[in-house]
Amino acid sequence: MTVTGKKILLVAVLAIAVAGNAAHAQAQVDEVGEKLVSEFITDVITLQGRFEQSLFDAAGMVVERSSGTLEIERPGRFHWAYAEPYEQLLVADGLNIWSYDVDLAQVTVKPQAEALANTPALLLGGSGEALSQFRFDGSMVENATTWVRMIPIDTASGFERMELGFSKGQLRSMVFFDNLDQKTVVTLYNVTANEPIDSERFVFTVPGDADLVGVPVVAEEPSP
Repeated sequence: MTVTGKKILLVAVLAIAVAGNAAHAQAQVDEVGEKLVSEFITDVITLQGRFEQSLFDAAGMVVERSSGTLEIERPGRFHWAYAEPYEQLLVADGLNIWSYDVDLAQVTVKPQAEALANTPALLLGGSGEALSQFRFDGSMVENATTWVRMIPIDTASGFERMELGFSKGQLRSMVFFDNLDQKTVVTLYNVTANEPIDSERFVFTVPGDADLVGVPVVAEEPSP
């Protein structure tokens, strides 16, 4: 073999080694990402904190900014309150999702199982079984944040994928991509996990001056 031939062979061997190392490193990142999501779903029973949310259009321009507080109690209950720029409340009580627009004095109610199917809210507030409705699609590390991409098995909900950002093992950011090429970025602050939350936070009573749109699901009476 000529000297040139040996050099080419050496470069090829080095390239294969580098590619192998990169693949191994990516596999480790993916393993960490999957573990972070799994632990978040199974180990975090309650989550509460403050959030800031931005909606970007297909051109990357900010369409709307909002902020408020969130409280989650698994399985199936959450209290998501928007304070700015307008007051709105979303409450999931385990059977129904109540959406209260304060300015319009209107409440919309939908069956929870139907409304949350294949949506990010199901993964955030559902039980461990919620993972079966999503597919893990890889991870990456950026600025000490591990981003985990999840794709719904059924995209009929309008969401194409979501990316969950974990820092120091805690969920800190969420990015949701819809089928209109828009994305919603949610950043969490002052987050606490597995602290008790008053059960009344997940009970919604329609205000007397509000119109109700929809019919709530009623819990079945236990068999005698």
